Amino acid sequence: MPPRAKFTRSEILDMALSITKEQGIDAVTARELGKRLGSSARPIFTVFESMDEVKESVILKAKELYAQYVEEGLKHQWAFKGVGIAYIRFAMEQPRLFQLLFMNAAQDAKNISAILPVIEEHYDRILQEIQETHGLERKTAEKIYQHLWTYTHGIATMLATGLCSYTKEQIQERLTEVMQGLLIVEKGRGQNDKN
Repeated sequence: MPPRAKFTRSEILDMALSITKEQGIDAVTARELGKRLGSSARPIFTVFESMDEVKESVILKAKELYAQYVEEGLKHQWAFKGVGIAYIRFAMEQPRLFQLLFMNAAQDAKNISAILPVIEEHYDRILQEIQETHGLERKTAEKIYQHLWTYTHGIATMLATGLCSYTKEQIQERLTEVMQGLLIVEKGRGQNDKN
């Protein structure tokens, strides 16, 4: 008969997530988890097969938390802008989780066209919102999305690493200005193509 688990999967995972939020995923070790739970490391392995499984579960929990931010952003009058603000807010409020999810090198994807659909599970929904709100073709909407995501990721990364700080108003103003500029350029390009 296998040993009875001293801690539930949820308890262990919550503690692992807490450690990740404080110190990053590399700090999540069997020894540290046991210490924080007031035990040895052994009970962890009655619930999880390995520390890799624990870390994979932490990543899934971080993605779930990020998805809550995105859902809130999608309720914004302009969902695309709302998601950008949510992305930056996640970086500010959960810097270690942001670094875990968005500041690690992708295995295969090396250009932005390939990266965005992989890291942003709401990619198609956001892209559709850009197309419908601004009356753009998919290709143009993708280009604007890529440009604005690059800018948004830059701000989020600076905030997550403590390089600089912005107020909520400054973030909204900057995203609005960049989006407006991109729309002017792309719509002007479309007019030139017709002439």
